[in-house]
Amino acid sequence: MPQLSRIGLDEQELISDYLQSVYNTIILKDVVEREEIRNMSLLKNLVRFVSDNIGKPFSATNIVKYLKSQQIDTSTKVILNYLDYICNAFIIHRVSRYDIHRKRLFEINDKFYFEDVGIRNSLVQGGLAQSIEKIIENAVYLHLVRIGFEVNVGYVQKSEIDFVAQKQNRVIYVQVTYQLASEETILREFGNLQMIKDNYPKYVVSMDELFENTNYEGIHHLHLRKFLFMKNL
Repeated sequence: MPQLSRIGLDEQELISDYLQSVYNTIILKDVVEREEIRNMSLLKNLVRFVSDNIGKPFSATNIVKYLKSQQIDTSTKVILNYLDYICNAFIIHRVSRYDIHRKRLFEINDKFYFEDVGIRNSLVQGGLAQSIEKIIENAVYLHLVRIGFEVNVGYVQKSEIDFVAQKQNRVIYVQVTYQLASEETILREFGNLQMIKDNYPKYVVSMDELFENTNYEGIHHLHLRKFLFMKNL
């Protein structure tokens, strides 16, 4: 978004207006006109639903139930089609789940992340404090993609690994959290990675400035800022 450098990051209202303008143009030209969509209200409600639920497993059936609770009637087929259209316009990315032990992809309950976190934030109602972990997770996903990894969500022994990233013969595993503020969080984030018995690199990414262990049981801890500057993971 080169225009943001001209606006300046302190001009929050102008930034929001600009991002909304970019988003509306993409929705109108690359989705509504191209796919000949008539129910634009449903489309926008679906994108907002995704923006509120990035990093969560998606079921078209559950989305339909949620929309019906909001007095919006639709079908699973329409939802699946609309999600495809939004992905094809590069507004969001679809990320499949991957069974680490059996080395196979699941066919249901994908996750979605935004191509641009700023556009995602401009669509969300209310403050961003409640979304900080989602934003961090989205940023980590985008960085992995931009440095050439194919990214999936991992599962091992019924526990989730935020990202399994593969590039040629290289594999890395990444857990993402806002802060390692409690022993329970530390055990969860590092413990899930410890269940993976291969020797590929494993990372926990957080916003902690004071977490002393940069290497915990052979697992690397990185501050988000440092992680986003790394090109050779």
